[in-house]
Amino acid sequence: MKVYEGLAKAFVAEGATSVFGMMGDGNMYWMEALHDLGVSLLEVRHEGAGLGMADGWARVTNTPGVCTATCGPGVTQLATALVTAARARSPLVAFVGESPTTDEEYSQRYDQSRFAEACEAGFVRVLSADQAYDAVRRAFYLAKLESRPILLSAPMDTQQLNMEDDEEYVASSAVMPADLVAPNPRALERAVDLIANAQRPVLVVGRGAYFSTGAGAAALRLARRIGALIATTLQAKNWLAQEEREFYAGISGFYGTRAAMELFQEADVVIGVGASLNRYTTEQGYLYPNAKYVHLDVRPHVLMGGGKAADVYIHADARLGLEGLETVLALRGYSATGFRTPEVKQRLVNQHADTAEFPIESDRVDPREVCLALEETVPTDVQLVLGSGASAGFSTMLFNKPERAVLAGHWFGCIGQMLPAAMGALVAHGNKPTMLLDGDASVIMHLAELETAVRYEMPLLVTVLNDQALGSEYHKMKSHNRQAELATIPTPDLGLVAQAFGGRGKLATTVDDVRAAASEWVAQKGLMVIDARISRSVVTIPYRRIHYGRDD
Repeated sequence: MKVYEGLAKAFVAEGATSVFGMMGDGNMYWMEALHDLGVSLLEVRHEGAGLGMADGWARVTNTPGVCTATCGPGVTQLATALVTAARARSPLVAFVGESPTTDEEYSQRYDQSRFAEACEAGFVRVLSADQAYDAVRRAFYLAKLESRPILLSAPMDTQQLNMEDDEEYVASSAVMPADLVAPNPRALERAVDLIANAQRPVLVVGRGAYFSTGAGAAALRLARRIGALIATTLQAKNWLAQEEREFYAGISGFYGTRAAMELFQEADVVIGVGASLNRYTTEQGYLYPNAKYVHLDVRPHVLMGGGKAADVYIHADARLGLEGLETVLALRGYSATGFRTPEVKQRLVNQHADTAEFPIESDRVDPREVCLALEETVPTDVQLVLGSGASAGFSTMLFNKPERAVLAGHWFGCIGQMLPAAMGALVAHGNKPTMLLDGDASVIMHLAELETAVRYEMPLLVTVLNDQALGSEYHKMKSHNRQAELATIPTPDLGLVAQAFGGRGKLATTVDDVRAAASEWVAQKGLMVIDARISRSVVTIPYRRIHYGRDD
């Protein structure tokens, strides 16, 4: 068989069932071989969007997403999405073609290894027919081990070589470490010493805990034993909210509520599990000024924000580490009320309410009302994907039904990445109905992928919180008395644009318009775009804090 056929067989053996990308000279034979093996090929309109979809797949499954692009310009189109996936620590493998090894003057020749390095990704080249299987195995192994994107680069002439067709492929799973990392008993004892001397503990759980089987139940048991509030990182938003409603404080960080932040400032110990405890999670240290830190993570060691080390670091799988802490505490006969008092419970009631008043134009809608209307209208079994621009301040803080799964953005500080991520997450969950909330500038960056969603009959509701501006820059300039109008950009009716692509769409200038469009989508899935024209006068709580010194 040809090398490209062997490479396709290896990807199938690695578990690839869906591949996102665009065909070109450098990958077309490989894609045809995948198709013949029953793999679903999702052709996109931009290579970067294909990688963004593989990123979304990886974020919700914690298994490698797979995308593809041709050589040279196909690869360079991956840049922003590649860095975003690397910052998100998403395991994925990008199969990319490469110019022929014997043609120095090939027009699309490009040093793809240096490109991968600049984009914070790994790089593996298919060097020969004999090493084709090794290259695929190494790419998937590194993607899983290092939790980042790996470019698997296959020169076009190498792909056309013959290789043995009777060799059995050994998948990367066969060489991955099989045993979970158990906690060091001495580290557990030191951590328990801190916890047992604390009065007001907070348990902060992140994606590392979320993806550790059984860690959720272990976190709940530990929190109840020591009387801890449960908080999450932004990336684990809503996790455990259904199981622990009364003492669930929500997000630790910039998007935390005022009530939660005030309680966090009283904490004397913070137990971070599968969470980086970076400067955003601790809000530069503002949230936990007097607390000691116990940091539990599967990585050998992780520094917190500002280069600080935890008082006790436990290298362990999240579940095993949590169970270890709970076991030692139980052997000591320790339990405490901690934060779990009627007074604290009352302080957390209605913590997410935003009652600040702003003037709303007659042809505009309050973005907070848009979010609340969607929260009530769209069933909670619809997964929610959040954008990362100014509008995220509304959606992140106002969607809080405990049953709803949430995928947040905010990697690399860029917009434009969450429409592809939502599509990838949707496919990863078997075409599960998905709702995306994002800003107008962000959605328009990959507007062509609305046609991709229609073509593959994706049940996707896209609500555009459309202020017809670059919202972050608008509010920053306005707060500094600059010419904020320079950050405004008029947009067409994005509902009509969606219709032109074969989907459905509505222009919404009232909250009733939003409800009606959302109800129509709930009744009949597919692609629906709600172009919600929001008022720029409404400022998110996070922006009120940093630009105006307000927290109301």
